[in-house]
Amino acid sequence: MNFQQLEYVLAVHNNKHFGQASECCNITQATLSAMIKKLEEELGFLIFDRSRMPVKTTDMGQNFIVLTKKALQNRQEMYQLKNETIKELTGNLSLGIIPTIANSLLPIILPSILKENPKLHLSITEITTDNIIHQLKTDKIDLGILATPLNDETLDETILYYEAMMVYGVSDSQKRYISSNDIRDKKIWLLEEGNCFRKQSMTICEMKEKTMDTDNLNFEGSSFETLLNLTDSFGGITLIPELYFNQLSNNRKNKTKSFDIPIPVREISLVSHRPYSKIQTINLISNKIKHLIKNHLSTSTYKPKDLEIIGI
Repeated sequence: MNFQQLEYVLAVHNNKHFGQASECCNITQATLSAMIKKLEEELGFLIFDRSRMPVKTTDMGQNFIVLTKKALQNRQEMYQLKNETIKELTGNLSLGIIPTIANSLLPIILPSILKENPKLHLSITEITTDNIIHQLKTDKIDLGILATPLNDETLDETILYYEAMMVYGVSDSQKRYISSNDIRDKKIWLLEEGNCFRKQSMTICEMKEKTMDTDNLNFEGSSFETLLNLTDSFGGITLIPELYFNQLSNNRKNKTKSFDIPIPVREISLVSHRPYSKIQTINLISNKIKHLIKNHLSTSTYKPKDLEIIGI
């Protein structure tokens, strides 16, 4: 049994004539008659009394017509699902997010997301990029928020925003913007190895892992707060993302400088594995985050050509 056979049955029932029904279905009468006969054999009863003219639907056929209409209506609703946009998230959703994003992004987006989706149970874990990728591919988490591009064809990346990288610890108050040349010879405090923000900072400062002197990296911090404290105590500089900068005290903001154009930025994305299974959830969450974060980022006011994406 298939939907095509059901359409043929309904056409005969409505027209009470096999010839007219075949014209409506744009097939030959012989094909339509053969398809219905095959269906009747499968069901074990006659849907139509062919000895009558006009054709009469049998008593069991009448019951079958009722179910046929329901089935065809359900089919139409199934096709319409792709055009529907969910307005509220429900059920369980697990999310992995890297620490250098979590500490500043979550306070901005969580209150609104949770308020607008009261039936959603959200489970969030701070983990590294490698762990997020592994857990996505093993279905241990549904989505990840992390720095991209990942260059992994098995994962789908929905870009959420571009976040400017900034320099903390700059003493030259006369200079509004700085370049990578201004900090190349400075003592740099970096996050611990394995952190993608560390790699991005080294790229901006034109440092190479294998040639770094111990004077350049006496300590590997695990948080931006640690790096700022080390900079305050021992001098040097450290790099921080713009959303974290927004949380600083005025005193610390005064010690922070923006880069000149092209501004080095990190690309932040919502990442999924087999996205087709959760496309509506991805669209709803990504659009919400984009809306909530826009006014918190200076990069929203710049043209794409003014930004330089720092890979990981």
